[in-house]
Amino acid sequence: MKKTLNVIAIFLFFIGLSAHAQLPSVQLRSLDGKVVNTSALNNDGKPFIISFFATWCKPCNRELKAIHEQYADWQDETGVKVVAISIDEAQNINKVKPLVDGEGWEYEVLLDPNSEFRRAMGVQMIPHVFIIDGDGNIAESRSGYTDGAESHLIEKVRELTAAPKNKNKKK
Repeated sequence: MKKTLNVIAIFLFFIGLSAHAQLPSVQLRSLDGKVVNTSALNNDGKPFIISFFATWCKPCNRELKAIHEQYADWQDETGVKVVAISIDEAQNINKVKPLVDGEGWEYEVLLDPNSEFRRAMGVQMIPHVFIIDGDGNIAESRSGYTDGAESHLIEKVRELTAAPKNKNKKK
């Protein structure tokens, strides 16, 4: 019985740990060729969204289009930003910039042609979205997209921006 409780306690510890994990350090490239270390991704203390996508993924493109339609309002209200991570392989990488430009997406777009960041983040299927709080912790993670699901993203961001900054402060 005691051994079972210890296993459960360890399991719960790791679940709690993963819910607040920091971003792993992987070198990616921006669309203009600059090297970006993923552990340095931030939004100046405000929440941000990481969206894994591929040019060939229809649900990914629908989700990023839906976010784009409301993105300016979201930014005005909460200051949130979106970082879109393309997992297109090297032979398709040249399709990313035309897609982004054609859609008018104003997201920071990074290229992960070897899927190193995708693997480091534990992404199994796309689209996959992470909401990162202002301290750089993963606040939420989800896979898949259905029309309207983007409204949950902004609700979570609103929740995070409304939360008191110093959670450890005694009342």
